[in-house]
Amino acid sequence: MNNTEYIPIAALNQYAYCPHRCWRMFCADEFIDNQYTIEGTSLHERVHTFSDGNRENTWQIRAIYLKSEKYQLIGKSDLIELENNEWYPIEYKRGRKGEWDNDELQVCAQALCLEEMTGKPVTTGYIYYAHSHQRQLVEISEELRQSAIATIKLVKNLLETGIMPIATYSKRCQGCSFYNQCLPQLPEKVRRYQEEI
Repeated sequence: MNNTEYIPIAALNQYAYCPHRCWRMFCADEFIDNQYTIEGTSLHERVHTFSDGNRENTWQIRAIYLKSEKYQLIGKSDLIELENNEWYPIEYKRGRKGEWDNDELQVCAQALCLEEMTGKPVTTGYIYYAHSHQRQLVEISEELRQSAIATIKLVKNLLETGIMPIATYSKRCQGCSFYNQCLPQLPEKVRRYQEEI
């Protein structure tokens, strides 16, 4: 990565979920589908068609690129809304709210881009979960901003060095499309086997 390249906003989500998964996707340029990724791709194909228009008192624009020079971020938005002179990024997800904050980091990164592009503070975003057909409020707090900025630095370092993080097993691995390639439980199984012989 050189100084003219930008970090994909989606990479923050992937890194926060699993650094090894992020490396496979954004350094090794690998991608493997499973039922969850196919459902997510199908959802994003619908929302990533450019359109804009008014819905009552809210102006909505879909599928525009967001960019930040300050943080070297770039990515395509699912939906941006403008209501009462306030901007809101809305990220679409296939399932329901999970146990981790990776989706919130992605919304926060979009908010950082929107702030730079519009010159206005963005204090709120949303995650729309297709499974429940509901939005979850994301407050763009100072704590979330600092977490997003720290993750940007980690992703930037990963992209610059290309060093593969070790695959570490956690509950998150159960739905990951890379599970059979990463084999995150293998080191522990080998260690136990060696202790037994």
